[in-house]
Amino acid sequence: MNTDTSSFLIAEAQLELDHARKQKANRIKTLGEPLELPGKALAIKVKDNTAWIAENTTVVRKLDLESGKTLQVYKGHTGPVTALAFCDKTSHSGDNKILITGSWDRSIKLWDTDTKQLISSTSDAHSDFIKTFFVFPSLDLLVSGGSDKIVRFWDLSTPTRSGPLAGVGSISSHTRPVECLDGYASSDASAVLHTADTMGVIKVWSLNRESGANARWRAILKEELNHHRTRINEMLCGNGQLWTASADDTVQILPEEKREAVRQKSNVIAHPVAVRAMLPLSLTDLGEPYLITGAGDVLRLFEVSSLEEPELISKTDAHWHDITAICLWHRISLNADGRQQAEPWIITTSLDRTVRKWRLHDLLNPPKDEVQNTESPPASTSGDDGGFALSEEEARELAELLGG
Repeated sequence: MNTDTSSFLIAEAQLELDHARKQKANRIKTLGEPLELPGKALAIKVKDNTAWIAENTTVVRKLDLESGKTLQVYKGHTGPVTALAFCDKTSHSGDNKILITGSWDRSIKLWDTDTKQLISSTSDAHSDFIKTFFVFPSLDLLVSGGSDKIVRFWDLSTPTRSGPLAGVGSISSHTRPVECLDGYASSDASAVLHTADTMGVIKVWSLNRESGANARWRAILKEELNHHRTRINEMLCGNGQLWTASADDTVQILPEEKREAVRQKSNVIAHPVAVRAMLPLSLTDLGEPYLITGAGDVLRLFEVSSLEEPELISKTDAHWHDITAICLWHRISLNADGRQQAEPWIITTSLDRTVRKWRLHDLLNPPKDEVQNTESPPASTSGDDGGFALSEEEARELAELLGG
C-alpha cells in the first residue's frame, strides 16, 4: 500500500492558497483603481499617460492609464513576452518611438510606434528564452539576456532597417540564466554593464567599442558580486549605488565605487518573502529618499535617507497575487483653475491580471488603522536551472505565466 501523502499535502496546500487568494481578490477588488487585463503582465513601461505591457498572452498592449482602454495591441510573438525597451527612431533624438520586444519564442522584434507596424524580427536571437533588455541610447546599443546564460549585444544605429539586428558581441560567463541588466555609458565608445543571474551572481563589466567598420563591443570583467543567496529579480544602478531585489527575501544596496565584493557589507532591507519588484525613488526624477518594494502581493514603502536604518512607512495589500513590476507615473490632471498639474503616482502590475494605481501621497501617509497584512505566499521562483532544455524552475515559471 502506498503511504506517500506528499502529493496530497501539496494539493491541499494549493487549494488553501487558491481559496485565500479568491477571498482577498473579493476584498480588495476596488483598491488601486484596478484595470483588468486579458493576460498576466510580465513587464511594463510607462510613458506619459500610457502603459506598455508585455503579457503572457504573447502580445504587447498599449493601455490608457486613465480609462483602461486598450489603444494598440502588438501581435507577432508566439510565446510570452517578457522584455520591453524603447530606442530612438531618429538617432540620439530622444524620441523613443521604436518599441523593442523580446519573448520566450527567442526572437527580438522592433516596432514603429508611429505606424504601429513591425519593422524587423531577429529570430533565434538567443538559443533559449529571452528574459531581459537594456538599452544604451547614446551608444545605439541593445543588450539582451536569456535563459541560455548568454548576454548579447545588438546594433541599434539603423533601427528602421527591415533586416534582423546585427549582433556586435556577447558574454558567456554566467552559469545560470541571466535575469537582469543595467548600466550606464561612460563615453561615446565605452560603458559599464551589470549582469545578474538566477544564482544570485552579479558581474560588472567594462564595455569598449572596437574601432573600424562593423565595430564590435568587447567586455572585460571588472568585478563579481556574490552578496545574494539566490535569484536577482531586479537590479538598478545610479547615484553611485547598486540596488538589487532578490528571491532571498531582501533588497540590498552597495556603493558602486571602492567596494570589495567579499569584505564590504551591503545595506540589507529584509522582507518576509521574495522581493520581485522595487522602485528606489532616489533614482527617479523625484530624487526622494524612499524605496517601494513588491514582495508577494504586498506593496511596502520605506524611508531610506539612512540606509543603515531604513524605516517602514506603509504596507499595502495591493494585489491578490505576486506583484511583478512597480513604476512611477506623473499623473496629469486639471486643477481648480483649469491648469494642468502633475502628481506622482505609483503603478503596479501583478500576476492577478490587473494594473493598479496608487497615489504616492497616500502611501507616504497611511491611515493609523492600516489594514493588517494578509499577504499570500508568493509563487515559487527558486530552484536550480538546467541547460537549454526546460528546467524545473522554468517549467514552474511557464506554468505560472500560462496558468489561469
